[in-house]
Amino acid sequence: MSTSAPSATTEELRRHLGVFDAVVIGLGSMIGAGIFAALAPAAAAAGSGLLIGLALAGVVAYCNATSSARLAARYPQSGGTYVYGRERLGEFWGYLAGWGFVVGKTASCAAMALTVGSYVWPVQAHAVAVAAVVALTAVNYVGVQKAAWLTRAIVAVVLAVLAAVVTACLTSGVADSGHWAVGTDAGFHGVLQAAGLLFFAFAGYARIATLGEEVREPQRTIPRAISLALGITLVVYAVVALAVLAVLGPEPLARTAAPLADAVRAAGVPGLAPVVRVGAAVAALGSLLALILGVSRTTLAMARDRHLPHRLAAVHPRFAVPHRAELAVGAVVAVLAATADVRGAIGFSSFGVLAYYAVANASAWTLTPAEGRPPRAVPIVGTAGCLVLAFALPAASVLWGAVVIVLGAAAYGARKGLARS
Repeated sequence: MSTSAPSATTEELRRHLGVFDAVVIGLGSMIGAGIFAALAPAAAAAGSGLLIGLALAGVVAYCNATSSARLAARYPQSGGTYVYGRERLGEFWGYLAGWGFVVGKTASCAAMALTVGSYVWPVQAHAVAVAAVVALTAVNYVGVQKAAWLTRAIVAVVLAVLAAVVTACLTSGVADSGHWAVGTDAGFHGVLQAAGLLFFAFAGYARIATLGEEVREPQRTIPRAISLALGITLVVYAVVALAVLAVLGPEPLARTAAPLADAVRAAGVPGLAPVVRVGAAVAALGSLLALILGVSRTTLAMARDRHLPHRLAAVHPRFAVPHRAELAVGAVVAVLAATADVRGAIGFSSFGVLAYYAVANASAWTLTPAEGRPPRAVPIVGTAGCLVLAFALPAASVLWGAVVIVLGAAAYGARKGLARS
């Protein structure tokens, strides 16, 4: 198999980031996206089986993270699974992974921008969302180190808010551990659907892999950063889910639009609710910052191979970032943020990203022991898990996700046909 790096004539990015910054970027993406956006729809799907859904999502995420880490160490380039699929399975599968990632995560960007708007100024949510996209695109434009510094501050604020929520809930008189029990309402399909929706919350470790050209000592840094970021996130999600369930129970949790704010009110600490709203807005900003970072790097990699307009492959001579790709991604996300719906974007995003990780696991299967192949069970469980969770999502998400993947494949075929003619 090829182990090609970008050619000497291709402008490359600078290696600024160490393990700590890479972990922080992963945390900023994962924690912001999941806790404030996916718990309620997952509870609506799984009922009292929410925690089982969370555990299933965590298992699939672990397999995906392990496969991605091994591949990223071997191919430390921008693009993540787009590069791995191209190198291990062939150009078409790499393209399809990149297409699913760019489209799905662009929808995620819009969802996170709208989450910021709904918490900061609900009656002007779309306007605030567009402003957030413009501001964070500007931050990313002036260099990945500045983005990492801002993400550090965001992660610190969010973890402090989540700690306050957990403490308020678990020390209140209304907390009931009986709400953790699994009842008859927890159907098999509902639990799988919840796992698929919650998977949306775990996908931030991809941001570490897509920054493969910008981390120092990538063979050592990327696997460590991915493992640490996912492990911390799993613990945080489990503790917060237990705390909110203990206070609200599965049915009220499924009905709420702001589960953590409602949980602290139910726990008898209404004064903490405004702090939670601020924390939610800050978390969504952190997620949006990391998402724009990751999508622009995959866009860069696909543009280098001319699957997207080649002009997007430029690297800024001063800031050493893919500035045209960042501006293009920011513009598309701004349009979506002005027009889109938050909840629909979660399922749509999950479908595209699960397809992306199915390719990652299949790519990891082809590694040899000398290339750092993970245990055989990891890519098998990862691939099967991704496909099962993708098709367990709500019907509209599956339909639109499949349509977009097919359109991407058709565009690839058309481009190849024109090139041969």
